[in-house]
Amino acid sequence: MSMFLGTHQNRFDAKGRVSIPASFRAALKSQAQPGDPLVILRPSHLHPCIEGWTVGAFASLATPLDEYDPFSEDHEDLAASLYADAYPLDSDKEGRIILPENLRTHAALTDEVSFMGLGRTFQIWNPEAAAERRQAARSRARTLATSRRPASAPAAGNTAGAAE
Repeated sequence: MSMFLGTHQNRFDAKGRVSIPASFRAALKSQAQPGDPLVILRPSHLHPCIEGWTVGAFASLATPLDEYDPFSEDHEDLAASLYADAYPLDSDKEGRIILPENLRTHAALTDEVSFMGLGRTFQIWNPEAAAERRQAARSRARTLATSRRPASAPAAGNTAGAAE
C-alpha cells in the first residue's frame, strides 16, 4: 500500500488550481479503482485544514455508522458531518485540482498550501499553520512516547508475583 509521506509546498496558479505533489498523486492513483475519483477532500473536524482521502480509506469511515440505527439523529448527524462537505475530485493531466471555496476558507488558504502526509491520508494546510501543527504534533508525540512503558515492564512499585 502506498503511503502519503512528507510535507510539500505548492502555490495556486492564476486559475486557482494547485498541483497535488507527484508522490501523493502516485499513491492516490495506485489505490484508485476504475471509475473512482482520484481523491476525496473534506474539512477536518479537528484542525483548520483539509483532509485528503483515497476512496477506499474514505469508504471505511462508513463502518462505524453501521453501529447506529440509520433513522436515528446520531446516525444522521455523523453522516452529515462526514459526507455533506466531502468532495470527490479528479485532477487534470498535470495533477492540478481546484479546491472548493468553502474548503479553502476552512483552511485559510491564500496563495500557498502545504500538503502534509499522514500515512493513509494527507492534509492540506496554510503553510504557517502547517509548520505550527507539525511542531505541536512533535512535542505531543515526545510526551506520549515518554509517558508509555513497554507492555512487558511492570509498573513502578508493583512487586506482585516477584520472587523474594
